[in-house]
Amino acid sequence: MYKRNKLAVCLSLPSLIVSGHLAAQQLTDDIEKIEVTGRAQQFYLETESKIGTKTNMSLLELPQSAQVLTEQLIIDQAARNITDLYRSIAGVSEFSYSGVTFRGFRDDANVFYDGVRGDPYSGFGVPQLFNVTRVEVLKGPASALYGGGEPGGMINYVTKSPSFNEKRELKLTLGDYATRGASLDMTGALTEDTAYRLGGFYEQEDSFRNNADAKNTEIVGGLTFNLGDATTLTTTVDWIKQNLGGNRLRGVPVDDNGNFLVPPSYNANEKGDYQNMEALVLQAKLNHYFTDDFYVDSTLRYLDNERNQGYHESRSWVDVNGDGVANIDDQTIRREYRKQYRANKELSLTTDFGYLLNNGNIEHQLLFGTDMHTVDTEYDYSFARYEAAGIKNLNIFTLNYGLTDPSTYDLVDQERDGVDSDRFGIYLQDVIKFNEKWTLIAGLRYDHFKEYNQETGYSYSDHDVTPRAALTYQPKDDLSVYINYSESFNPTSANDQEDVISDGSLQPEKGKQTEIGMKNFWLDGKIMNTFAIYRINKENVVMANPNDTGTGDGIPALLNIGEVESNGFETTMVGDITDNWTITANYAYNDTRVIQGVTGVNITNTFGEGTKFANAPRHQIGLWNRFELESIDSSIAFGLNYVSEQLSLAGQKVKPFTVFDMSWTSRWDELLLSINVDNLFDKEYAVSGFSERNGHFPGSPRKVIAQLTYQF
Repeated sequence: MYKRNKLAVCLSLPSLIVSGHLAAQQLTDDIEKIEVTGRAQQFYLETESKIGTKTNMSLLELPQSAQVLTEQLIIDQAARNITDLYRSIAGVSEFSYSGVTFRGFRDDANVFYDGVRGDPYSGFGVPQLFNVTRVEVLKGPASALYGGGEPGGMINYVTKSPSFNEKRELKLTLGDYATRGASLDMTGALTEDTAYRLGGFYEQEDSFRNNADAKNTEIVGGLTFNLGDATTLTTTVDWIKQNLGGNRLRGVPVDDNGNFLVPPSYNANEKGDYQNMEALVLQAKLNHYFTDDFYVDSTLRYLDNERNQGYHESRSWVDVNGDGVANIDDQTIRREYRKQYRANKELSLTTDFGYLLNNGNIEHQLLFGTDMHTVDTEYDYSFARYEAAGIKNLNIFTLNYGLTDPSTYDLVDQERDGVDSDRFGIYLQDVIKFNEKWTLIAGLRYDHFKEYNQETGYSYSDHDVTPRAALTYQPKDDLSVYINYSESFNPTSANDQEDVISDGSLQPEKGKQTEIGMKNFWLDGKIMNTFAIYRINKENVVMANPNDTGTGDGIPALLNIGEVESNGFETTMVGDITDNWTITANYAYNDTRVIQGVTGVNITNTFGEGTKFANAPRHQIGLWNRFELESIDSSIAFGLNYVSEQLSLAGQKVKPFTVFDMSWTSRWDELLLSINVDNLFDKEYAVSGFSERNGHFPGSPRKVIAQLTYQF
């Protein structure tokens, strides 16, 4: 558990900042202040990002599909966690919790902060956006730069930093479901060479799901030091506390046509169930220029994360009517109670050396980098199963909450320990600019991966090499076309390897993508449009062996048994159509299917030949329009999110849905009022599907959120 001295850094930072700020007040009065004003919608379009090459590159030149969701878009949509933004990302849909379907593939772990691994919300938490200034999304395999992961893409959260600009912002939030909260964010100069940031955030809300609520607290601070003309050091601290009552949420039971059988408010959890998380993140970023053409960027990130959970999990139907078949017609479901403690101590270090070399008419932008990520875990797990342990069955139609008490359960300790992992990678990339029209990117990465099971003492290691090559042609300054080939690998866990140790090791899952695309600017650079066509093949997919009886027959439980193919295209448009009308819009088509599998396997295996992958919609549309009303210093916006039919993990239909949103903002000097209405027409829908007994994950009903922001 956390001890009080773990917050010493957080609690001592404010006194340092206040005393330094007073001492430097006269100094900062003399510093030239530059204030940028303009229409909010000008900030939707971001034209540069490091996400695709780890170097500053125009998104027009980047030969890969990528999106940047700016801070202004986050503000305008009143996005408070990442799930609020999925409609703005082409080819991404919600799977469960913060996990997504990325170009057809489920991805829960390919998450980075400031370009390095270390997600404080890992383990069923949902990332909050108070400390995030923008969200960067790279589509397709990213292993050539970022290491092992799924081939659909990756998400990078860019956190807010200290600034020499004096800014103080107070925000109050009030909304449906007893939503209320407040945040304070301050930046400025302490000395001529030292800047600070200090912020705090708190919000609580009930849920439309029974027995569920949420409380989120975050305290952040940071200092930036200019250590000479060529060196900058930024240190930050981030303390997060997330208490989720009854929030190890599963879905709502449905029929095979995707119709909810009970109201979407259904929840198998009891009122006292909980999912509590506390995390401390310490980070240091160093940038140094040896010469104008030679630099180093290095980021060190330490994460201490603890999660406690106690919740009721649906297990199986009870044969109440005595017909010999237990199914949903019996209305009553068995539950087990799970009590879990997880703790991660993670350390990440990423160091990149960049060198700009001119060789005659050819320009090379060389990148040499290395990264490491270690995770030391603790894991305790106990459970109580069904009626024998004192757990009352739940009637899903006539809910009988409150008849069961976890303090009386006969918990069985599973005596499990954690799995420690170590990753190390080294990579090289060259961006070769032959002339103003042709650019080639070539990259190669070596990864080494090792896991150790503390419970059994089993150790497993693996390695791989992943290449990447891409060519861009710019016939005009505002138009580019490209072709990209990239690979990914995802090593198998030690737990899975141990299951098949007597039968030889499992091969890492590997992905290969070919992408062809076009990007162009319209209206003198006010609008950027992208179009990409891709094919991804994922091989060596690890799945349950359909021939395994689980009776010690010597048949392996897991196999590398096939290949999945994802075909699709995406298009996005971001920017200003007129002086008063801005837009961000996207459309994605995707078809992800098993092309090599096990003939005759039921779809519940998700690996029958020709099977369409679960929670992989074929069509998606995301739209957000904002219209500026200059005469009254206000704006109005309308949004749309469409997701076509999907299949759950149990093969049940997930019905298509269209949800509309809107917002209104008005400004009076330093005050900004925004009112956002999500799910304007109160549509009942499911965002994705799960198992038959757990049903589909319901979307939120209509919700109104008002925010008042005061800058002083």
